[in-house]
Amino acid sequence: MSKTTDKLNRRNLLKASIAAATMPAIVGSARAQDKVTWKVQSHWPKASGSFNDSLGVLAKELDTRTGGSFKLEMYGAGEIAKDREIFNVVRRGIVPMGTISPAYILGEAQAMGLFYGVPGTLRESWEMMHLTKNFGIEKMVNDELRPKGVLMMAEKCYPTEVVLKKKVGSVADLGTLKVRSAGTMMEYLAAAGASPQQIAGPEIYQAISTGVVDGAHWGAAIGALSMKFWEVAKYHMKPALGFNNDAYIVNIAALDKLPADLRLQFVSLVEERYFLRSVEYLHKEAIALTSGKTKMDVEVKIFPDDVQKKFAEASKTILNKEMAKGDTAKKGGEALTKLMSDLGYV
Repeated sequence: MSKTTDKLNRRNLLKASIAAATMPAIVGSARAQDKVTWKVQSHWPKASGSFNDSLGVLAKELDTRTGGSFKLEMYGAGEIAKDREIFNVVRRGIVPMGTISPAYILGEAQAMGLFYGVPGTLRESWEMMHLTKNFGIEKMVNDELRPKGVLMMAEKCYPTEVVLKKKVGSVADLGTLKVRSAGTMMEYLAAAGASPQQIAGPEIYQAISTGVVDGAHWGAAIGALSMKFWEVAKYHMKPALGFNNDAYIVNIAALDKLPADLRLQFVSLVEERYFLRSVEYLHKEAIALTSGKTKMDVEVKIFPDDVQKKFAEASKTILNKEMAKGDTAKKGGEALTKLMSDLGYV
């Protein structure tokens, strides 16, 4: 086990994040000789709202808190690697850090599907955040990833909602549509009758506009606005398919090489930003959806009852499949089921 993962635990991180916020000048002056720049390969295109609002803000705050001693050099989707490739370039140390959706690497850890989010289970962002941190899903994932030389840290929790070019009045209508998706959301959509396809982020707009697919999800309203999906797909569907995590992925060897103060600043800031960014995201979701409705003629539609019934059946099937992946996945699935029971969902 690395010295980083030996020493850092959540309680210490939360305490450290508070203390760290008060001492950026101290770190900058004390470690002026330890200048570090990390290349960060994002899975978000530069046009995506999260490229700047998530990674960009993290980079600026880290630079400030370390007095310019620790900088992040940001690369948009595909500049060095894309989608699943990001896991491998970080694992091999080609770049020390990336952003990634757990949906791209479901096979790397038993609980990865739970870390991404099981569709149709939880109904609020805070619930997924609670599951991730306090019920230990993130820890379960990292217990399996450490031997592979990488560490995943939740970046934000967000709703996933589909935008479509056509109205859906029934399961039969949905069955005529091809929808860009990823991870277990593909299985979820397929169970309701759609034909899901996985397409890289930078290619989604063209795929919708040219008819390769009839709709897509990239987060929810913020993603649809920033990626311009609403220009070619006017129907924004609710309720959310689920609540999911995006994540940072870090090469453990690179993390261990950091001076201790910079390492603490980095890990504390990522932990802190998960909560701040997740709440901020919901606020910006409301702003984005209002903008879409008032300025772009976007129509918010509710999935028909027969489609939602199919979704509910699929959710149970997907959770059972996740829990069958092994002892760790079973433990994580039991934690999710306990939380759902406490909330009155099952």
